[in-house]
Amino acid sequence: MKKMCLFFYATSIALLLFASCSSTEDKSKEKNDSSVQTPATEPEGLAIFRKAYPDITFVSRYDEANEDWRIQVTVPSKPQVSDTYSHDAYEDGSTYIFYWADGALIPEEELKNRDQYWTLLYRYEKELADPALFTPEQTEQIANFGSTENRTSGAGTPMFFFDALYDSSSRASLEAHITRVSFLGRSMNVHERIVTPLKKVENRINEEAKTDSEVQYFKTHISSLGAYSWRIISGTNRKSFHSLGIAIDIQPTSLGGKAIYWEWEKERNPNGWMLIPLSKRWMPPQKVIDIFEEEGFIWGGKWIIFDNMHFEYHPELILFSGIGGAE
Repeated sequence: MKKMCLFFYATSIALLLFASCSSTEDKSKEKNDSSVQTPATEPEGLAIFRKAYPDITFVSRYDEANEDWRIQVTVPSKPQVSDTYSHDAYEDGSTYIFYWADGALIPEEELKNRDQYWTLLYRYEKELADPALFTPEQTEQIANFGSTENRTSGAGTPMFFFDALYDSSSRASLEAHITRVSFLGRSMNVHERIVTPLKKVENRINEEAKTDSEVQYFKTHISSLGAYSWRIISGTNRKSFHSLGIAIDIQPTSLGGKAIYWEWEKERNPNGWMLIPLSKRWMPPQKVIDIFEEEGFIWGGKWIIFDNMHFEYHPELILFSGIGGAE
């Protein structure tokens, strides 16, 4: 059974390349080979999910028929006030069955399509990738990755686990969990699960603004905030994380002539958008980025297809990558 692991992660030169790995072993022979043994331990990455979402129950067992780990996930449904690392605690809930699939967490019926899904655990880098260091080959690969054809038909993030976690398999079910919050003096709609970490971000930014003029300027020059919006990612057939209410866009009152979003730049410069220097991209203050990351959010400015206004709640990636002291 042939395997392809195609994933594109956008934070360092090494992660600019699609990693392709294949295996041509005859699985039917392996199943009849008595030397094939059940793995002794569950996938290491499962511990990351347990730590990132401590109110979720993950029970694993090896499924010999599918030659993969079967993960029973129980997601509580009723929110309670809590001060956990990542989000509010929940009680009661629903149970789902996924297969590890190299970290994609997909249902059994999707195992035959596993090549179409990226792993949910990828290395989110501490430093920005510098376009000045891209080789011509890397630049071409980035352009291809951002092409309409690839974004429409290429592999992508599997949403099965997140749909279970946020009850977002349908708009109606998801919106029962959407709540209105105030953030840095403005209102927006978010998923109830991120209310606690978002409040921590706000409190820390407010505290930093008292002594840091750059953070104060950022805070007082926000033009708009965008969070929950049920929609498909532009140029793809996949849901945006804005559709789950766990992504936030922060637009400043002025860009100062700088770039902020790759697709807007692609319209103006289809052949060179990926090479826009870091100095010509609008960015939040580094302290603001650090605060978001330390509270479980990743920043879209570290993606090769950069989205510098965008923050997205993924404590599993922060933990997996050891950002901000997380392990």
